[in-house]
Amino acid sequence: MGKGKLQKFADMASYPHVFEYPYSVADNIPSDMKGKWHESFFKNNNPIVLELGCGRGEYTVGLGKKYPDKNFIGIDIKGARMWTGATEALKEEMTNVAFLRTNIEIIDRFFAEGEVSEIWLTFSDPQMKKATKRLTSTYFMNRYRRFLVPDGLVHLKTDSQFMYTYTKYMIEENKLPVDVITEDLYHSGLADDILSIKTYYEQQWLDRGLNIKYIKFHLPQEGELREPDVEIELDPYRSYNRSKRSGLQTSK
Repeated sequence: MGKGKLQKFADMASYPHVFEYPYSVADNIPSDMKGKWHESFFKNNNPIVLELGCGRGEYTVGLGKKYPDKNFIGIDIKGARMWTGATEALKEEMTNVAFLRTNIEIIDRFFAEGEVSEIWLTFSDPQMKKATKRLTSTYFMNRYRRFLVPDGLVHLKTDSQFMYTYTKYMIEENKLPVDVITEDLYHSGLADDILSIKTYYEQQWLDRGLNIKYIKFHLPQEGELREPDVEIELDPYRSYNRSKRSGLQTSK
């Protein structure tokens, strides 16, 4: 681990708006912030919005700037990447932005029933080999139900045709209400100021001519969620060092 990364971790440990719980799924350790985000940190009752897999935190910080009447929490296990957004939020004295470093598999340990209003999934790894690892699978959506408000919103923004198609089938199989769905966001006329916030990876994919897909849907509390029984064509690429995580080869 290089000196730069060590310094970033040291910074993160000292930031008052960063909460670090690098537990594994097996560690049955409750969070002392569960049910207390409004009272103990934000000091208001404004809606809480999560960005899961926030990476460098561009969306978390960008949304925080546009919506001072909402609270935003960026969540990822990669602390060195998260440092970028966390540092920007600290320098700009943003009181409506926090970061949580932990595994998303245990996300329901950190938020109480009805504590969260919206979830953003920005360029999540499509996890083409294992459905339970996909952030729009029944495995995760059942967890989201434990802390989302009734009919809470889920936003998916992705470069992956596989992730987009899988999520679309999930929505159809479970008859989830959809507000927006498009396979080509930036040529659809739908890209407003919020959707036009671009992450580091998104800009690289746009530069390569990849279309960005977007779905905005609601997640009701009632009903048993079911996985779609369909075959989905795999993405022919996994670029920018993501091939190791997906187990697929990056195209030349």
